[in-house]
Amino acid sequence: MGVLKLNDANNGNPVLIVGGGHSGVSAALEITEAVDKKVYIVEKKSYIGGRVLQMYKYFPKLCPPFCGFEINTRRIKSSGSGNIKFLVSSIVEEITGEKDGTGYKVKIRQKPQYINDNCTVCGECAKVCPEDRPNDFNYNMDTTKSIFLPALSSFPLKYSVDADYCKFSACKKCEEACKYNAINLNAKENIVEMKVSDIIFATGWKPYSVEKLENLGFGKFKNVITNVMMERLAAGNGPTAGKILRPSDNKEVTNVAFIQCAGSRNENHLPYCSAICCMASLKQALYLREKNTASSPTIFYIDLRTPGRYENFLNKAESDKNIKFNKGIVGKISEDRNTGDLLLDVEDMISGKKIKFRTEMVVLAAGMYPNIKDDMKDIKINEDVKIDIDENGFIFNENFDGGIFSAGVAKFPLDVHMSGQSATSAALSVIQHNAK
Repeated sequence: MGVLKLNDANNGNPVLIVGGGHSGVSAALEITEAVDKKVYIVEKKSYIGGRVLQMYKYFPKLCPPFCGFEINTRRIKSSGSGNIKFLVSSIVEEITGEKDGTGYKVKIRQKPQYINDNCTVCGECAKVCPEDRPNDFNYNMDTTKSIFLPALSSFPLKYSVDADYCKFSACKKCEEACKYNAINLNAKENIVEMKVSDIIFATGWKPYSVEKLENLGFGKFKNVITNVMMERLAAGNGPTAGKILRPSDNKEVTNVAFIQCAGSRNENHLPYCSAICCMASLKQALYLREKNTASSPTIFYIDLRTPGRYENFLNKAESDKNIKFNKGIVGKISEDRNTGDLLLDVEDMISGKKIKFRTEMVVLAAGMYPNIKDDMKDIKINEDVKIDIDENGFIFNENFDGGIFSAGVAKFPLDVHMSGQSATSAALSVIQHNAK
């Protein structure tokens, strides 16, 4: 294990951004393009871009995520200043506030960097790798080799090694196959220590664990999936090459039920509205209609929430006569074992009757759970670090005087567009704080 102490005090110490998703990268760019200040982005995964890269398309324009992400990576490459540094496969372990209020000492643990910048993404290493791993980018719906390219749009663009599946001691086939000396399976983890002037938490979100909703059958019935899994099914680089096929038998589906508020607005799970789920289901119903013109999706909802100009997106979906809307609560899902179809017990809120609904596949609109809620449990902080997290796990009161800010879903549930806006706000707060 190596210990690397970074000293960048020449420009008032760098800014630390925890999280390398859309909001974290956007905040870094806004800061470095406005002032001469170094920014370090700490990201758990081996690449930056976050959960946005796992989407098929954004609403309301339905453009692919590569579009916006490519703009950001181009901005990084063209800046020329080198003021944005990335620590991937890394976590923050400790934050210590300085008694004089001049910033924070931070300790970061970085996993071994088995692949260096010599990697040309030729793929020869993966061809000889004997070990498979679940593909978390595709929400474990397929597998990759234990040495793998996380995503086509990975940045930095190079392969990764999953230490949980790679047989380091018994197999060096990938090292032997690499012509560019890009692989070192003997690499060790690093401890990075630095002093920073400001911290932005842009830790993002994860889908709520819908297996806790036992009545809806996720994890029990193969054809019950989540909205994030649906994004990967629709994506051309997903597990089914863009065909929306149900998991049990790879049958192309025509009749899909979308169930809203899967965990959200529920006192026993997530008591808040997750803000984007209605829009996500609307766009996914449109995906299905685009890919299979014979399809007829049904959206079961409590309320359809499409604020502001997003109302136009709802109108677009409602204008398609094959997209059905049912204001009703799905109380239970069971399975027809002979066909794999799903049987929904629905309380229709308009008629007041209980109805049965048969469908080939169910998509649960899983709520947004803030990562910061769990991440803070693993970070050792002292009393001089003031971070206010509410009962739902969001940062609700930023510490301007102390230089601690938040962006994206660390603040509250947001879509991609509003995450970018929150990143600009956080960047401006950093600049103002340093101008005091």
